[in-house]
Amino acid sequence: MDQNKITEHVVFAQCVLERAGDLALKYFRASLKVDNKKSGADFDPVTRADREVEAYIRNRLSEYTPGYSIIGEEQGFERPVENINAEISWVIDPIDGTRAFISGFPTWGILLGLTEKKRCLAGLMHQPFTGETFVSDGKSAWMSHKGQRTELKVSQEKSLDRAIIYSTDPDMFTRKSERAAFERVAGRSRLRRFGGDCYSYCMLASGHIDLVIEGDLQPYDVIALIPIIEAAGGVISNWRGEPANNGGLVVAAATRELHEQAMTLLQNEN
Repeated sequence: MDQNKITEHVVFAQCVLERAGDLALKYFRASLKVDNKKSGADFDPVTRADREVEAYIRNRLSEYTPGYSIIGEEQGFERPVENINAEISWVIDPIDGTRAFISGFPTWGILLGLTEKKRCLAGLMHQPFTGETFVSDGKSAWMSHKGQRTELKVSQEKSLDRAIIYSTDPDMFTRKSERAAFERVAGRSRLRRFGGDCYSYCMLASGHIDLVIEGDLQPYDVIALIPIIEAAGGVISNWRGEPANNGGLVVAAATRELHEQAMTLLQNEN
C-alpha cells in the first residue's frame, strides 16, 4: 500500500476512534455489568462497552474499506466474501485494559491497527477520558489533543540502571522462568511500576518511560502500538528478538542499546 493511501486511512481511522470514544465514555465510571469470558477462577472481563465499541468500529470500517479483513477481540475474524484472499486487515481492541476500565482508571484505550500481510502499516490508540489520540502512519508518530499535534519521540536513555520500566501486571508472566526473567531486568532498573496497559507504550513513545516488558499478549493487544513505538524511534520485539506482531512475550525500549541490555537479561538465566 502506498503512503498516501495509508495516510488517508489514518485520518479516517482517527475520526472513527474518537467517535467510538464518546460511546465508551458513556459506560466509564458508571454502573456496568461485567461478564467473565473464562470459566472457573480465571477472570477475563468483558462489558457492554467492549462489545458496542467494537461493533461500531467494525461497521464504519466495513463501509469504508469493504475489501479488507477485520480482526477484533470480541467478534473475531471477518473476511469479506468479495475478497476472500484479502491481505490487508484492520485489527481492533475495543477496550484495551478492561480491568482498568471497570476500576475507573483512565489507562485503558481503544486500539486500531492496519496491517498488510505481516507488516504493521499504521496504528492508533485513543484515550477518550484524557482526549488524547496517539497515531502513527508508519513514517512518523504524534499525539493529537484538543486540535494540537505533538511529535512523539522516545527518550535517549541507554542505560538500564537509569531506566523507568513498566509492566501491566506481574501475573502476565505465566511461568516461573518468565517472572524470573522479568525480575532480572526490573531489579537492575531505576524504577519499576505496574499498570498502564496500552497507555504505557504511548508514554514510552512520548519519552516519559524507557522500557515496557509484558507477557501473555494477544496480537490485537500490540499490533496498533508497534508503528507508534517504532516511528517515535523506539524498538519493540518479542523476547526472542522477532517481530512482536503475534503478541506473547513482548519488550519495548526507547533505544536499541537499552533493548539489547534487556534482551540479554531476559534470555540469560545466569
